[in-house]
Amino acid sequence: MASSRWIRRYHPSEGSQVRLVCLPHAGGSASFYFPMSQALAPALDVLSVQYPGRQDRRDEPGITDMACYADELAGELLPWLDRPLAFFGHSMGAVLAFEVTRRLERDHGVTPVRIFASGRRAPSSHRHETVHLRDDDGVVAEMRELSGTDSRILGDEEILRMVLPAIRTDYTAIENYRAAPEDVVHTPITVLTGEADPRTTREEAESWGKHTTSDVEIHCFPGGHFFLANHQERIMKIVSERLTADARTN
Repeated sequence: MASSRWIRRYHPSEGSQVRLVCLPHAGGSASFYFPMSQALAPALDVLSVQYPGRQDRRDEPGITDMACYADELAGELLPWLDRPLAFFGHSMGAVLAFEVTRRLERDHGVTPVRIFASGRRAPSSHRHETVHLRDDDGVVAEMRELSGTDSRILGDEEILRMVLPAIRTDYTAIENYRAAPEDVVHTPITVLTGEADPRTTREEAESWGKHTTSDVEIHCFPGGHFFLANHQERIMKIVSERLTADARTN
């Protein structure tokens, strides 16, 4: 199958047993996962999700509601269910992976093999946050706080300001998101978290276990919100080993 508005398939792997759907952070784009796609092919068929309102979809309105995000993406993934799916989501992408999984299980009888929830507290671990209400300088300040001094994450500030509308709509969606403690999936969850992430404590990360009837495991890494930038090799190893084992049991 070919790529689409929502789905980018940088390294098609027709012989793989599992498809890994990668969901970016707020303001992020599909290309964020190009290195992961390259590293995991051909063992895994990696699909990177492109949200509306950025890059080649910049003329489309952004989505400001997580339920709408999940409904849209669940529909877009239906043609890709010819082999088992797994999800890797970072920050907002972790919550979106959870909500899309809920819809696939509930509406289509499809249980993904695993969710990798990276850089995000559990769905029902709510904090009152209002970044989406800040002015442009305030939003940029938030991005700087989360990325630290790593220019690979923040990128050129001029370009960052060009994508502020997409960042703001994403923050609107995730900061107004609410999940009930009883919202669960039947999919196992692997949680990846940064030890110094200002947006997720260890306790909040461990609370992902309340949202699955299956098993949950926690991996902590040195670093802040974008810890994954400095631990790509270890993260690729975890993803590859878990999904290889999952494929044998499905």
